[in-house]
Amino acid sequence: MLENSSRGIWSLTAQGRELDTVNPQMVKRFMTAQHQKVEPWSEPDAPDADDMTPLESSWRETLLHVLLNMEPSAFERLAQRLLRESGFIQVEVTGKTGDGGIDGKGILRLGGLLSFHVIFQCKRYQGAVTASHVRDFRGAMVGRADKGLLITTGNFTKDAVREATRDGAPAIDLVDGDQLVDKLRELHLGIQTKRVEVEHITIDTAWFAMI
Repeated sequence: MLENSSRGIWSLTAQGRELDTVNPQMVKRFMTAQHQKVEPWSEPDAPDADDMTPLESSWRETLLHVLLNMEPSAFERLAQRLLRESGFIQVEVTGKTGDGGIDGKGILRLGGLLSFHVIFQCKRYQGAVTASHVRDFRGAMVGRADKGLLITTGNFTKDAVREATRDGAPAIDLVDGDQLVDKLRELHLGIQTKRVEVEHITIDTAWFAMI
């Protein structure tokens, strides 16, 4: 029902989200049995050929395609998970209609001393997010948070980047599609990486000729 990707980070699985109630006694019995059982170590199974990513598509293109085809609520939960794994606390998905496009909020703690309330918005775009989108988001966040975070699978126009850092206006941080997939890879969220060593052998014919 739960997955624990790192210390202090717990998330509901798809099966867990479908449950209405949980019997605490069953949970207790299950955990007791788990502690008593010692599983032998074994190598992980190799992935089936049918599960491999098509070679003709780069991992970035494949991942962006997956993100673009996610349900809006699932993409918002992914953004929530991304922020939690990045050190945010009390991250919540709001996603209420008529809320100015605000999808969620969280708190960023710096050095255990400073706290910033952050509001975020998710846009699953193939194209570019414009300056008007940034202005609309800023209008919704003013008076409700210290900073804004705009996350998209696409990119931002030059005017949008300038608008996000305009003098005299609350700053909005922008995360485009390339930054998003890089962060997902860094945090191993839905991405597994495997380092493969390749041994190159070169024959030094001149060395043999000198013998």
